[in-house]
Amino acid sequence: MKKLGRLVPRVFYNRDPRLVAPDLLGKVLVRREGEKIRAGRIVEVEAYLGEDDPAAHSARGETLRNAVMFGPPGFVYVYFIYGNHYCFNVSCLPPGRAGAVLFRALEPIEGLTEMAAARGVPLGGDLKNLTSGPGRMAQALGITRVRDNGKDLTSAKSDLFIVDQPIARRPPKDYDRARRVLTTPRIGITKAADLPLRYVLAGNPFVSGRKLM
Repeated sequence: MKKLGRLVPRVFYNRDPRLVAPDLLGKVLVRREGEKIRAGRIVEVEAYLGEDDPAAHSARGETLRNAVMFGPPGFVYVYFIYGNHYCFNVSCLPPGRAGAVLFRALEPIEGLTEMAAARGVPLGGDLKNLTSGPGRMAQALGITRVRDNGKDLTSAKSDLFIVDQPIARRPPKDYDRARRVLTTPRIGITKAADLPLRYVLAGNPFVSGRKLM
């Protein structure tokens, strides 16, 4: 992993999702396919808690569908929503304690041509259309439940992982001034919608929804 940066270890995820989520911002999510990679800087996430969080899938207790949320930390939890897109999460906390972080948006930095092809959109268009929003982001990286659910993000053998070091060849000019983390209520949900569990890099143009300064 030397070329791409340091693989984020399991201990990082073995914490409360409210601590893991903001610490994920600025790290890089990578999809590796042979010699090619698709990668984006994490700019927006949401924390989902245990069985006391009515907006979390864990609120209904452990099932076959959500079992990854109750398993070891650092594993991929993917679910299908609205009948048309996938959502990508990572498990947190020790086995038996449910918790996860939902990834809502990336800043695309590598493999943009492949991302555009996966999304079925022209590369010359608005780059925000590639990876802004959980459904777009998952589609751009080819994330599906069949392919990725239960995958270990901390394994060097995995084709889906997170690294500490940015790999952008051309870092955005406003990256340094867009490091400030903002906390807001989660969006796109109806239950526990007032909880401040959404974390974004302020001013980053790839954050979903309205721009936050």
